[in-house]
This record gives sequence, structure tokens and C-alpha cells, in this order.
Amino acid sequence: MGLLNCRSTFLGHSLFSGTKPFSPFPVTVPFLCTNMSSEPVTQNAARLPQDYPTPLSPPLPSISKDIELARAMTASSKSSLFALSRSDVLYEDEWLMAVNKPQGIYCENVLGSVPRLLSDLAESGRFNEGAEVAPPELHLANRLDRDTSGVMIITKSHKVASKLVKAFTDHRIHKSYIALCIGSAPKWERITVKSGHGRSKFGAWRVYAASDVGRSLPGGSIVRDMETMFEVLSVNGQGSFKEPEFAKDEDNMNIIVVEEKAFVDTDAKKDEILVRAYPRSGRTHQIRLHSQYLGISIRGDVKYEGMYEWKGRSYDAFELHAESLSFEHPITGSQIMIKAPLPLWASQALQPLTD
Repeated sequence: MGLLNCRSTFLGHSLFSGTKPFSPFPVTVPFLCTNMSSEPVTQNAARLPQDYPTPLSPPLPSISKDIELARAMTASSKSSLFALSRSDVLYEDEWLMAVNKPQGIYCENVLGSVPRLLSDLAESGRFNEGAEVAPPELHLANRLDRDTSGVMIITKSHKVASKLVKAFTDHRIHKSYIALCIGSAPKWERITVKSGHGRSKFGAWRVYAASDVGRSLPGGSIVRDMETMFEVLSVNGQGSFKEPEFAKDEDNMNIIVVEEKAFVDTDAKKDEILVRAYPRSGRTHQIRLHSQYLGISIRGDVKYEGMYEWKGRSYDAFELHAESLSFEHPITGSQIMIKAPLPLWASQALQPLTD
């Protein structure tokens, strides 16, 4: 970088020589700079602002901060007292186990209660008689949000954990979720949403355009791809429950590739919509974000515009349930489907409304 030889005077004073020539009036001398190097001058060049992508979903509602803080405090208290019971176990062998995580409990507390449960199961002879009572290498293979209930897998060794984590990363594990949403009844029965996903430093997770995938965000993170397939199970109790089907894109003609903000008619009639979601990627808050984008935010999900009060009742948690996981066993190679029973709110949503 070239050095600058600059000289200027103001109000009759030399800024560099220290002399004070007499002048009854202010003297203005043009600011003269001589580049003493052949290199171009760039210090004073205006920096162009970084061209960051614009999020297409709204920022967090102001109401969410206080509500989320109160929920976190309640969950922390409940989680500290939590202990798994035998009825929570959905599957267990010598390499891994699956449990039904309750709503409003942190994953870490579920994991922390596993050794005692395994000890109790071994003493009763119900599972794996003669197996190691308290394996020292317990790991969470998948994580669920605090308020999300359902299937959570815990591995019993580093080897099994690494294999399952890779299977999740490679999208070789099929997942289905159940959610109760509030919004206008969709005109579609099945739909796939493809978008970008990301957040700025210290920001909230947001939906971005699919064409923004790979672009940088403030703070250094990048926009990643996000894809979810939804199917409607019931509207206002009208419908029926059916088993999950892991369909491919060619089986679903309704595909939204997100490139602009969604229009949601806030004055339209609100319905109770029970949906099943199949996340094809594993992004944080993925189903919650895509539900919001479709205009059918999950009930109780104040962070993403879900109804906090509905029909005279306040909701202390959002209603999202990890229904099933289907995968190849990391050791035996056999195909496994693990399902968690429906929570009460989902069963009630399948009943016709009485008012």
C-alpha cells in the first residue's frame, strides 16, 4: 500500500510544520496528497455493502420473548425431576434403545435418566438379561426440541452413535411427525416445500429463497437447503388417521420452490388442521418454519406465529410429535420402524368438533 504525503493548513496554522504564519483571516489551502508509490490508493475507497440474502419469513413476534422465557423456566424445573419409566421404552437391544420423549422435557435430561432405567430393566429381567447394566457410552442419536414429543434414539457405544449420526446426515433415516396447526384449510392434500434455511449471527432461524442456498449470511453462516413434505390428516376433526407413507417426489405433484414471501390472509376463517410432516432434511425448526410459511403455524408455537390462545384456552407448549423413525439397524442391517403412540391432543384432533 503506498504512503501518502499530505499537507493542509486551516485557520492560518500549518498542520505539519508547527509554524504559525500571521494572517488576520482564516486561510484555506487545498488538501494536497501525493502518492509516493505506484500502487493505487484504496484506504479511502468506499466499501460496498455485502449483498446478503433477504429472509422470506417474518422476525420473531414480540410476544414470544416473555412466553418462551417462562416456558424455559418451567421446563427446566420439570426436567430436573424427570425420570424415564418402562412404559416410555419403545425399543431396546444391546446396541441402542428408543424412548418416547414427553413434551416439555429437555433431551439432556432424558439421556441422564437412561442409566437408572437400564439398571431397573436388567434387575427385572425384562430386557437383555445378563447385558451390561449401565453402558458408559450413551449418546443421543437424534435431538428433539423441548416441546416436541416422540421417538428419541439413544445409542450405547461410540461406534453405533457414529453410524447412526452418519445415517441421519446422509438422509438414510426416514422420519414422520404429527402437528396440529391453525389456519385456513389447505386446498392441497399433499404438498412439498423446498426452500433455504439459515440465520444471521445471534438471529432467529428464517426461511430463505431456494435460490439463496449456498450464499453467506451475516456472521459467516450460509443458507442451506430445506425440504418438507406435508399431508393433511383432518380438518376440524373431519378426516381419518392413516399410517405414514414415505413417498418420493414423483408421487407428489404439488411442489413449492420458495422464491418469495408467502401471502397469508390473516382475516380468513381459522381451522384446526392435523398434518403429518416428512422432513427430507434435518434443519433446526424445519417443520415449524415450513408450517409458518404455508400459513398454518403450529398451535402454541409463539416463536413462529402459532396461536397462543385458542378458543378460550392458553397453550403452554407447541403441539409437534415425532411419530416414527425408519432405518437400517447399524449393526444387524435389519430394517426397523419405531413408532410412538399419538399424544392426547392428536387423538382429540381426529374427533369431530362439537361447537
